Amino acid sequence: MRVLAERAIEDGRVTTDARPRQRSGRSVTVNLAESPLSWLRARGHVDARQFEAGERLRADYETAQLGPRVTMRWDAAPSAGGRRAAPDMLDPTLAGIAAKRRFDAAVAAAGPGLSDVLWRVVCAGEGLAAAEKSLGWPSRAGKLVLGLALDRLAGHYRLG
Repeated sequence: MRVLAERAIEDGRVTTDARPRQRSGRSVTVNLAESPLSWLRARGHVDARQFEAGERLRADYETAQLGPRVTMRWDAAPSAGGRRAAPDMLDPTLAGIAAKRRFDAAVAAAGPGLSDVLWRVVCAGEGLAAAEKSLGWPSRAGKLVLGLALDRLAGHYRLG
């Protein structure tokens, strides 16, 4: 899916402003639906094994509903007389609990020094530059550390 938006370029960086500023006149069209991890994969900075590990972590993060709530949930209430799910299908609550356990185990396997960048880039969708800045790291250190974190995560998931 593509969600395109126009963003301004200032000082060589793409801003998060919705409207381009008139000062520089330079802008770029970005895909808001593209995650930082898929961006890195498309440009060859992350291999297929690392990408798969990151996607598994993100899927568990989203299934466990660990992200912040923005609005009220408008899901339909379950009906009392409805059909029961197949025995191998998990109730959404049980699926969330199982995903939370898998997420916690994966983050613990990554370790305390690597889990911060994993969460910021893979789960929260922060770009590498923003993650480096918020963690107080020097420029371009995030790509190396993220690669190490994804390698450790892939080992945890026993990929490739």
